[in-house]
This record gives sequence, C-alpha cells and structure tokens, in this order.
Amino acid sequence: MKSQSLKTPLILVNLKCYSESIGNGAHRIARAAREVTDESGVTIALAPLYTDIHPVHHHYDIPVFAQHIDPVDPGAHTGRMPLAAIKAAGAIGSLVNHSEYRLTIADIERNVSALKSAGLLSCVCSNNVATTAALAALGPDYVAIEPPELIGGTISVSEANPEIITGSVEIVKRYNPDVRVLTGAGIHSGRCVKTAVDLGTDGVLLASSVVKAEDPAAVLRDLVSLL
Repeated sequence: MKSQSLKTPLILVNLKCYSESIGNGAHRIARAAREVTDESGVTIALAPLYTDIHPVHHHYDIPVFAQHIDPVDPGAHTGRMPLAAIKAAGAIGSLVNHSEYRLTIADIERNVSALKSAGLLSCVCSNNVATTAALAALGPDYVAIEPPELIGGTISVSEANPEIITGSVEIVKRYNPDVRVLTGAGIHSGRCVKTAVDLGTDGVLLASSVVKAEDPAAVLRDLVSLL
C-alpha cells in the first residue's frame, strides 16, 4: 500500500507528554497549527499522545503522527499500540526511534516495514551521520537528525552543528534519494528553520518551543515566516 505524502517544507511538532500538550492543551496547539497552516500554506503536522490523535485529526484536519507504534496485529497484546489503532484514530504515520524511546536496528526495520505495509508514513530519528546512513538504507519516508545534547535547548542544531545536517543530507542522497530529511533539536525560530532548509533538509522536527509557549500560534508564525 502506498504511503501518503506531505508537502515540503514540513513543520512536525512532537507534543511529547508535557502537561501543556495533554487534552485541552493538545486542542490549543492544534488550533494554532490549523490557523497558521491556513495563513501560510506551510504544512504543520503534530505528534500528540495516543489519546489525542483522534480529536486532533477530527476537529482540526491537520496531519497527525503517533509518537510510537508496536508492529503487532490486533490481538492479545495488552499495553501495545498496534498500527490498526493509530490508523483508525486518524494518524497518517508515526515517529520511530525518538531519542526518548530508542529502538534496536531490528525493531526500527520492523516498524518501518509495518508502517509502509499499512500505507502510513515513518519518521525515523537519528543522532549522527553514521546512524543516518544505516537508517536511510531501511527506506523510511523521513529521517530526522537530532543531536540529543541539543534537544530541548535554545541553541539549534542548524546553528551549533550545521555539518551534521549537510552530512546527513549528503549521505541520505547517496544511500536512498527517496528519503526526506528533517532536522531537529533546539529549533525555535524562523531563522533556524530557514537555515535548516537552506542546508538541504525538507523541514524540521521540534517540540518544546511550540508546546511550552504561552502563544503557540505566534511561535508557529515565526517558524514559517522565512519560508
């Protein structure tokens, strides 16, 4: 089954498990994402908690990713999150191997393959150029390069380590040019996003700068302002 596609550049916001992004908080951020998408034409997607996938998809009609999936068929799998559940809730894909939920290469391959078979998008997180090469060979839709030491900070990877971005873009093109590259960690401004795109990426993956903002719409407007 063919996966859906998203227009580039992509702003993918991981809502994580912050108190600001649970329940009503997810609605607050989703409203802001819908508003800024309509104003700018830039694709903004969210990765909320499982319980917020359906309401975000249903009420705001924006692309929604799960934060993780378990590649199991429906059945006796207590505590797991099967693909069928996130797909039924309205998710179009899932993050895989986020730095806060690391997987083995074998598990990453199973998840990417399962998502692809279900016609869902995979966004696999990487922490360095060598890992990016191995992950690109698995054929995900996106590889997101995120140096873990910069995650949650105010210094973006595009400022602190542009070489990891250009190196990742180059090696992905070499191994699998169909894979798109996102960059994350410390992304907090339109300048960060513009620099990342200028370095060859297809967008950004970020979290706290939007989720913890008093006015997420204002932050999102700034993020897309130079695109």
